[in-house]
Amino acid sequence: MIMDDKIQAVLTLYHARIQHERSQPRVEVPGGRDGGHDQRMRAIGPETGQLLNILAKSFNRPTILELGTSFGYSGIWLAEAARATGGKLITMELHAYKSAYAQHMSQQAGLADWVDFRVGDAVRMIDELDDKIDFVFVDLWKDLYVPCLQAFYPRLNRGAIIVADNMIRPGTEGVKRYGQAIRALPGISSVLLPVGTGIEVSRFDPE
Repeated sequence: MIMDDKIQAVLTLYHARIQHERSQPRVEVPGGRDGGHDQRMRAIGPETGQLLNILAKSFNRPTILELGTSFGYSGIWLAEAARATGGKLITMELHAYKSAYAQHMSQQAGLADWVDFRVGDAVRMIDELDDKIDFVFVDLWKDLYVPCLQAFYPRLNRGAIIVADNMIRPGTEGVKRYGQAIRALPGISSVLLPVGTGIEVSRFDPE
């Protein structure tokens, strides 16, 4: 997939960081998940990023919702799709330092004008959305997958696509509950794909 020079340069920086991270032993962060010291990206790889980009580009002027900005890698793929289609990306993150890093990288990539960075509790921020949603990427703490699904489901436009990451690895109880929950919702068709760490791709087509 061909990206412009600014985006490619930023993706190269991210890929180097991802490669370095994956070569290091896993270390639990001080203070736990909300301690504010977690520097691990835990990023999706380029294969998943390209798929997100392709799926998001199937819409015209979409509102894209990303749950779990982290350090902004997946957001580059989604923001490029937003720019290409005249849409916008709303990305939500609990920690301000991660959101700030992601915003800096999106500026370097020339994509910041297509991204609305929001910091705080994802479920609460979804409840405050005025927008109807065309595309959702779910990649935050796994115990929040189902609460977030319950929050964004009433806001989906017809034909909306939802992609949830980490569905095969690590395959926690949280993602298992999400897989069951989304398949039980009216109007949803869903498939589990062995891309990256496993993604659940769902589409909303109510009768």
